[in-house]
Amino acid sequence: MTKLFLSLTALITCLPILCTAAEDKLVSRPKWKAVFTEFEAEGTMVVVDERANSRGSFVYDRKRAATRFSPASTYKIPHAMFAIDAGVVKDEFQVIPWDGKKRFYEPWNQDQTLRSSMRHSVVWVYQTFEQAIGQAGERAYMEKIHYGNADPTGKAPFWVEGNLRVSAVEQIEFLQKLHRNQLPLSLNAQRLVKDVMINEAGRDWILRAKTGWSGSIGWWVGWVEHPTGAVFFALNIDTPKRMDDLFKREAIVRKILQSLDALPN
Repeated sequence: MTKLFLSLTALITCLPILCTAAEDKLVSRPKWKAVFTEFEAEGTMVVVDERANSRGSFVYDRKRAATRFSPASTYKIPHAMFAIDAGVVKDEFQVIPWDGKKRFYEPWNQDQTLRSSMRHSVVWVYQTFEQAIGQAGERAYMEKIHYGNADPTGKAPFWVEGNLRVSAVEQIEFLQKLHRNQLPLSLNAQRLVKDVMINEAGRDWILRAKTGWSGSIGWWVGWVEHPTGAVFFALNIDTPKRMDDLFKREAIVRKILQSLDALPN
């Protein structure tokens, strides 16, 4: 059943007008403001729904959706692919040895795999990828896939504290290409990363997503696969209350996706 569903979703293609968010005429959804207000959040959300019976591209706060922010840990999605493509990590089973340094989050203080490092957003793992790939390599990879401003400079880690910036619209474009294995990277890298991105799954849907937090901006990006097509989403919000605001990322996205019948209640 699962293999059949994955095969069907891999074969689904979008209409030409829905192939990238930049080409879409995003339809404003001012009613989504009520959801942001409910959670006392300021931010933006972009949704591109490619399901056969409900196609559409929607945005709340169009200006902010086109504004670039630090991607924070959402950069782990392309970063993991770069590491696989470059041969830094072989597969999702390879053990990445812990360096022995105690960190504030206990799940980080142990050996990791690609899957666990994505699930627990283990920064030190991706810093080892950065060291192996090098600054020039990081820039070349980002330019190759047209990721944000492709700038790996600044305070470390550059995807949190440095100069790398990406918009919600650009996140959607990147995710659409990844979903269809259309990035100029190895097919193996794309398939492996999509596998470790799985958050949840039901009988006829799969949620692949990644959170991110720069300290001031919180992200949740990804897509929900259905037999009739995928529903892509990218949200970012301000987090003035810092960690107390982090639950709002998933809460807002889930409520909006549930209103579109893209996720079960």
